[in-house]
Amino acid sequence: MAASSGNSIPAPEAIQVLVQSLADESPMVKQASMSSLKSLAPLNPLLVLDCCLTVSRGGRRRFGNIAGVFQVMSIAIGALEEGEVDAAYMEKLAKLATAEIISSKEIKADWQRAASSLLVAIGSHLPDLMMEELFLHLSAQNSALPAMVQILADFATSDAIQFTPRLKGVLSRVLPILGNVRDQHRPIFANAFKCWCQACWQYSVEFPLSSILDSDVTSFLNSAFELLLQNWATSRDLKVRTSAVEALGQLVGLVTRTLLKAALPKFIPTILELYKRDHNTAFLATCSLHNLLNASLLSEKGSPLLDFEDLTVALSTLLPVVCSYTDIKECTYFSVGLKTYNEVQHCFLTVGLVYPEALFIFLVNKFKLKEDQMTFGALCVLKHLLPRLSEAWHNKRPALIEAITLLLEEQNLGVCKALAELIVVMASHCYLVGPSGELFVEYLVRHCAMSDQEIDELVISRESFRPTNLYYSFQQKRSEAKIGSVRPTELRAICEKGLLLITITIPEMEHVLWPFMLKMIIPRLYTGAVATVCRCISDMCRHRSINSDRMIRECRTRVDIPRPEELFARLVVLLHNPLAREQLATQILTVLCYLASLFPKNINLFWQDEIPKMKAYVSDTEDLKQDLSYQETWDDMIINFLAETLDIVQDNDWVISLGNAFAKQYELYTSDDDHSALLHRCLGILLQKVDNRTFVRDKIDWMYKQSNINIPENRLGLAKAMGLVAASHLDTVLDKLKEILDNIGESIFQRFVSFFSDKNKVRDSDDIHAALALMYGYAARYAPSTVIEARIDALVGTNMLSHLLMVRHPSAKQAVITAIDLLGLAVINAGESGISFPLKKRDQLLDYILTLMRRHDEEGFSDLSVELLHTQALALSACTTLVSVDPKLTNEMRNIVMKATLGFFALPNDPADAVNPLIHNLITLLCAILHTSGEDGRSRAEQLFHILKQIDQYVSSPLDYQRKRGCLAVYEMLLKFRALCVTGYCTLGCKGSCQHIKQIDRTSRFSAANLPSAFLMPSRDALYLGDRVIAYLPRCADTNSEVRKLSAQILDQFFDISLSLPRPVASNFSTPDESSYAALSSLEDVIAILKRDTSIDPSEVFNRVISSVCILLTKDELVATLYGCSVAIWEDELNETDISRTAQSLLSAAVHVSEKYLRHETLVAISSLAENTIPGVVFNEVLTTAARDIVTKDILRMPGGWPMQDAFYVFSQHNELSSLFLEHLISTLSHTSAHKGDIGKGDLSGDSVGGRAENEILQAAIVALTAFFRGGGKIGKRAVEQDYASVTAILTLHLGSCYSQSTSGQHEQLRTLLIAFQAFCECVGDLEMGKILARDGEKNVDEKWINLIGNLAGCISIKRPKEVSAISVILSKYLNQPVRFQREAAAAALSEFVRYSEGSDSVLEGIVEALCRHVSDDSPMVRRLCLRGLVQIPLIHINTYTKEILGVILALLEDSDDSVQLTAVLCLLSILELRPNGVEHVLLNLSVRLRNLQLSMDTKMRANAFAAFGALSPYASGSRDSFLEQVHAVMPRLVLHLLDDEYSVRQACRNTIKQVVPLMEIEDLISLLNTHRFISDHRSDYQDFLRDIARQFIQHLASRVDNYMASTVQAFDAPWPSIQANAMYLSSSMLSLTDDQHISLSYYYQVFGLLVSKGSRSTDAIVRATCSSSLGMLLKSTNLVSWRADRLDHTDSGRSSIDSEFRI
Repeated sequence: MAASSGNSIPAPEAIQVLVQSLADESPMVKQASMSSLKSLAPLNPLLVLDCCLTVSRGGRRRFGNIAGVFQVMSIAIGALEEGEVDAAYMEKLAKLATAEIISSKEIKADWQRAASSLLVAIGSHLPDLMMEELFLHLSAQNSALPAMVQILADFATSDAIQFTPRLKGVLSRVLPILGNVRDQHRPIFANAFKCWCQACWQYSVEFPLSSILDSDVTSFLNSAFELLLQNWATSRDLKVRTSAVEALGQLVGLVTRTLLKAALPKFIPTILELYKRDHNTAFLATCSLHNLLNASLLSEKGSPLLDFEDLTVALSTLLPVVCSYTDIKECTYFSVGLKTYNEVQHCFLTVGLVYPEALFIFLVNKFKLKEDQMTFGALCVLKHLLPRLSEAWHNKRPALIEAITLLLEEQNLGVCKALAELIVVMASHCYLVGPSGELFVEYLVRHCAMSDQEIDELVISRESFRPTNLYYSFQQKRSEAKIGSVRPTELRAICEKGLLLITITIPEMEHVLWPFMLKMIIPRLYTGAVATVCRCISDMCRHRSINSDRMIRECRTRVDIPRPEELFARLVVLLHNPLAREQLATQILTVLCYLASLFPKNINLFWQDEIPKMKAYVSDTEDLKQDLSYQETWDDMIINFLAETLDIVQDNDWVISLGNAFAKQYELYTSDDDHSALLHRCLGILLQKVDNRTFVRDKIDWMYKQSNINIPENRLGLAKAMGLVAASHLDTVLDKLKEILDNIGESIFQRFVSFFSDKNKVRDSDDIHAALALMYGYAARYAPSTVIEARIDALVGTNMLSHLLMVRHPSAKQAVITAIDLLGLAVINAGESGISFPLKKRDQLLDYILTLMRRHDEEGFSDLSVELLHTQALALSACTTLVSVDPKLTNEMRNIVMKATLGFFALPNDPADAVNPLIHNLITLLCAILHTSGEDGRSRAEQLFHILKQIDQYVSSPLDYQRKRGCLAVYEMLLKFRALCVTGYCTLGCKGSCQHIKQIDRTSRFSAANLPSAFLMPSRDALYLGDRVIAYLPRCADTNSEVRKLSAQILDQFFDISLSLPRPVASNFSTPDESSYAALSSLEDVIAILKRDTSIDPSEVFNRVISSVCILLTKDELVATLYGCSVAIWEDELNETDISRTAQSLLSAAVHVSEKYLRHETLVAISSLAENTIPGVVFNEVLTTAARDIVTKDILRMPGGWPMQDAFYVFSQHNELSSLFLEHLISTLSHTSAHKGDIGKGDLSGDSVGGRAENEILQAAIVALTAFFRGGGKIGKRAVEQDYASVTAILTLHLGSCYSQSTSGQHEQLRTLLIAFQAFCECVGDLEMGKILARDGEKNVDEKWINLIGNLAGCISIKRPKEVSAISVILSKYLNQPVRFQREAAAAALSEFVRYSEGSDSVLEGIVEALCRHVSDDSPMVRRLCLRGLVQIPLIHINTYTKEILGVILALLEDSDDSVQLTAVLCLLSILELRPNGVEHVLLNLSVRLRNLQLSMDTKMRANAFAAFGALSPYASGSRDSFLEQVHAVMPRLVLHLLDDEYSVRQACRNTIKQVVPLMEIEDLISLLNTHRFISDHRSDYQDFLRDIARQFIQHLASRVDNYMASTVQAFDAPWPSIQANAMYLSSSMLSLTDDQHISLSYYYQVFGLLVSKGSRSTDAIVRATCSSSLGMLLKSTNLVSWRADRLDHTDSGRSSIDSEFRI
């Protein structure tokens, strides 16, 4: 049908198609059709109505989706203009709708609701016509009566202005039949009355109600009210009752006041009865009650109809409702609950506006009932009404405060929450003043102070109310119900927020809060609220006008406010936990800054500098948790902060006062040992600053009295405090400790007796001894170095510490060990200060420690394994300290310590948290012994050798973890030895270079002036390298990767040290040569590899380690490490005779003799025969015999072994014959390959005798090769290395042949060849290639074997790049062979060799030439591999061969094989990524060929063709215009495939569009590509994008739209339904937007006809749905308005005419 024929658009047919699609089986099509019809109905409502009317004849039984038709008709009727409304036509439609409604007894079917909406739409134009139609069916006998009433209700809701004047007619017809309505229909009638009344109220907004509420209407409403109240509201059916009450709630304002007053006694109880039901019912009841209260109390027509006494029952009922709906957390009921709560508050407000005083008294009296529900409800109501009735309740403030005060001790969480919220509201209205205000603030603080532990205990001990029955009766079981699901955390959060709110937002509260909030800091009860209190104080200081003078003045005038010293003491101790809730530490530090004016003046500047640093440390709690010692660090920071503060104060009286404050606050931490420990230390550092000895003695007595030494934390804090005091008052502290020791009162005998009598006494005594030991230890640790020597000597000399050995509990033992450790540290610190002295009885102290760390089973403690390990770890640390002090450790004591400690290496791994620190401490101890036991290098070397010998048993242990520990210990000791004897040593044990390091003192301990330096430095011999290397070398091949790494590091350290030491005098050379350093560097490279990659092959690592070790060892050391071996090779000679016969005879003899030596001599004779005659003849005889044996014998089970294999071994190990035999085998394999031809699958073992014999020879040759590789030794390996290229090539070629047979099920030859190939890899040391074969060797699925050959070739190129040239020459010849699989194998290898040939131009040239010659090979695989190889030419050579590569790609893009085409596209993408030169010359040809491939059914081909087209865009600069033509040609296709079924295609199209669109130089189009619609995979987003891009095409590319339309219309016949749909939508978008008449005339009718045809005929839902959307789009376009006057031709509305006319 020509576009120029002048035919108009067939809009009626299109509308009919859309209407018919409403009944489509696909929901997607239904939705699209409905959407289009809804948008088209306003444009031509009469045509849409005609089409809908046509299909609606016969009703829902004939048309499947009559509901959709009615919905469209209702929209169309609503769009009719005033002059378009035809009463007769509307009457026809009304009768159609009513006929459908009355045809069924259903009421709520979807089609019935749609018919109702149609009637309502008719009523909006012709209300009388619609209502008359409904009135015809308003009879009691009509089954459709409920539906008609519902329609009237819907009409009243939608058009109250037209309905309300006609209310009288409705009521006059409905009221007579109300009495006969069935129960199941009564909710519908009640709802209708509600809607009608709501329409009246809506009408009253614009017009007076008096105009319609005449006496008749009022009479009707009164009658309806009475009927609903008397009969329906008392029905047993809950639904009837609820709907009746809801309707009555709307009627109360329309009936007479006389009737209303008479109805109140019954109506109110009826409403209240509904509160026993569910949430929705309670909400409806509350709404009705609110309306009733408004009508009864706030009417302008007279006084209130209800006294307050009449309302008390209702109000009492409402209070529990507040309780129930306040805490609904479920999402389903939250909205309803909130609405109900608000309606209840409105009810109380309505009453409050009329009876404010009575309501206030009513609510206050509810507090006195002590019923939680009533109290909670009353508090919530007061909170709501207080701002709204503030004037009326102004004089009620004292009464309210008095009533609220009585509730402050209430324990119910719900009541507490409501009370806290009310207090905040009262504060905002200035109710909180004076003492009562402070009382309420204290209430908030008290609930802020709930700790997490208290909350957990509260949750466990008390049940929270969580209603499980939604139909809970509020009137029943009040005493059993608890208020709300209020959690303690919620209450605490509300109080915290409330306290901050009144502090920040209510200026009037400043007079209440300051300085009262300071009082809240001290009490223990409010400890949990300190963070919030401090924040409030900080906010007041920051935002209010509280200056320094005023602060001081107000604090001093009130005696109940704590003194500044008390505040400071409290806050400093509370700083302890940096992770406390609400950032407690930060808040305390902040408030200290603001309160600095309360303290001595010179503190302020120091705090301004120091406090920000402390705040920064605790600011990031997550980062803080990563530091395991953060708590210790933080506590030290607090003590330092306090110490510096005291130093700055310089006011002894203030310091004394602060000390008294610290002492008084012990009672605040009686059960808090962590804070008590910090308090001890705070008081200790303060006493350190005081000169008053009496004061100090009193306070340390008090400190000891208040401490709980049974708790380790408290005990440690006390000990540290005593140490801090000892820094200034050592004698006072020691006197106190002696007093404690004298008062213990337990003799050894008493303790022995108490073990059988009272274990608690033993524990108490242990605690005292532990505390005493720690106090002595820390006293020594902190005491001045100048006086400590005599005190320590006295302490150790009195043997007092021996009494402490009797402690039994682990914590007590740990304390005693720690004390001894501290003594040793004190000696070390004194030495660092220049006051050196030996520790007397040091060995005795070591013995004490060893005694304490032993486990004594008789002690009776259970489950203490972890504690024991912790004790032993501490003991090792203490031993380390003691061996580090003078006098030096004797050999005897060293052996005792090592005997007692080395056994820890054998501990099991678990528990790791306890064992790992112990092992670390043990290694540290051994290093310390090494450090301190010797006086010079030689003695330390001897010590090192002695200790290492002791550890050897663990280094060679069968258990992994013991070997790891042993090697780690050896490595650490070598590091220590090297630091001491090579680079100097550090007294603090630092490794490497440090500021403490110093060279070995050669004169401090003995006179060494005349000794040579070699005596002071250890010699190389002292390291016993031969012995040590053999101890650790096997560990380099250990199964554990960590052991391998450590052992390599050990060897590295040994040789590194040895190269730095003097060589023996008798040595041949005195300085290491370059090879030694190179070997050491190689060893370090191995270690670096091990650290980086633990999965590396251990054997390769081991070989490299051995190579380095052999170079680094001297001859004598090597002799001591390794044993030599030699191999004798015996040869014989034979004269030439009949070679073949002699060979056969000898072979026969070798087969029959059983003695090994005879067989060996026979085989030697055969080799001599071959050497002195013609080797090939002998070799052929051997292979023939071997082939015969393989077929006829079980060669693996022959007694004495297979003689032929022994012959292969002899040949391979022969100096002269090995190379000849290998060449013969290669020749044999080549010969059999060349004569087999292009063998079909399964034909290798053919019927011909010659074929079988050749196959047997081939098999024998492969077996011989395997034997040659495995048994050739060094001679065979040398031969293989010399002929590496030929061997590799022939094995690679045979892989192709063997894989060809394995595809037909013949796997034996492939397995044999893979064994040979593996043996070859082992022979030449190509371990990586062997791994590739082991991993992928037998994978013959698809083209895996091609990939295998490629991987092998890549490995060869990396490992042996020099062999690539020779191998390539051999393989290139085989590209001409007739065997297809061998050609493919050769091509696979050559294509990989190309990648690694950048170093040799000639090799590359040869390979490229060979590949180019065979791109037309018969095998598609060969063609693909040749092309793949060409595109892998190294980057530096790519431009040289670009022309040839692109020529090949261009040819293969048109190949007949799809796989070759795909490879060509992929190779084009690869080559384009390299940005070569010369692409411009073939740019257009490539573009054309790629366009052809973009329609391929293969997904991968399609995606890559699109991607390759985009990759061509950077080369368009030289021929921009011609390439741009190609872009325009492909653009519609790109846009259509943006929503292809395949993701890869979609992504390729997106990328290509982004690449080519910039060539068009259209900014708006480029911006469109950055939107979400462009990248979305949702069809709705994609269709929006099509509309946008069509607009850009029309606006900027008008000259191209014709071509775009032609391409898009062609896609209507695409093989993919989704692409068809995309084309339809794009073409419709362009047509709907274009103003070009030529485009419209050329395509409008064609596209429209296609859409109509496909919309009715297509089998794909996506196509039908898009047709519907596209038709709607075209008909809505502004270019097509003529159809809006069309009407349906009723004479020809059949579908057949439509189909015939638009069949394309």
